[in-house]
Amino acid sequence: MARVLVVDDAAFMRKMLTDVLTRGGHEVAGEAADGVAAVTAYQDVKPDMVTLDITMPEQDGLAALKEIMALDPGARVVMCSALGQEARVLESVKLGARDFVVKPFKPEQVLRAVDKALA
Repeated sequence: MARVLVVDDAAFMRKMLTDVLTRGGHEVAGEAADGVAAVTAYQDVKPDMVTLDITMPEQDGLAALKEIMALDPGARVVMCSALGQEARVLESVKLGARDFVVKPFKPEQVLRAVDKALA
């Protein structure tokens, strides 16, 4: 299965995503709590895909997505957003995100988005 970089400023969300991904047969290859750390971790870890929160300190997920896509135009990124961020989700898809999940999410939604991103 895939090596995944999990990016979210909330530690409990990173833990929830890690649990869902590992139960789904994936390996969490790294974690980051903001967009700046996400870009650095992407370069260091070279994951198969990334789950990327939109709203974070330091640098938000959209800015991090732009940087990751500039580094690797083939990057597979699934955005995670809270309800009410539809415009930002649409922008992320235009920037290259493969899919998105809306928080609060169900485990099967995350795994479906990961499968779609990896296809």
